[in-house]
Amino acid sequence: MSTIKFSEKIRIDCSAVRAFDYTQDYGQRLVWDTFLKRADLIGGAQAAALGVKAYCVAKNGLGMETEYVSFSRPKVTAVKMTKGPYMFKSFLGSWNFKELGEEMTDVVFLYSYELRFPFNLVTPFIKKKLRSDVRQRLVDLKTSLETK
Repeated sequence: MSTIKFSEKIRIDCSAVRAFDYTQDYGQRLVWDTFLKRADLIGGAQAAALGVKAYCVAKNGLGMETEYVSFSRPKVTAVKMTKGPYMFKSFLGSWNFKELGEEMTDVVFLYSYELRFPFNLVTPFIKKKLRSDVRQRLVDLKTSLETK
């Protein structure tokens, strides 16, 4: 099975620090992230950080436990799946924040995953759906940050 990767980017009128902090604040996550219906840090964690685990549930009901494998404020954060839907053999997601000016940041989501059989037979459909979801999440993030 091959690894599937894609990335999506959006430019937001705010600082990288503000975008990073807002996206990693689980108290604010459901305010902007309309893809999710639940987003919690687990294991007693009070804030996102390297080694912290989170549990998120999409509006379609699929849940995933992830662990932060990178956390470098305000530039990059990445999580890997530790438990999740059977369809994923592996899953890694990263967020990169590139400050272009005092109040201008490019936010890039990168997904990398492997699908188990028989889900790999519909890889193009799953990739198209995930990519569409990521695009919408970025638009929602931009809207939320630029209207506050």
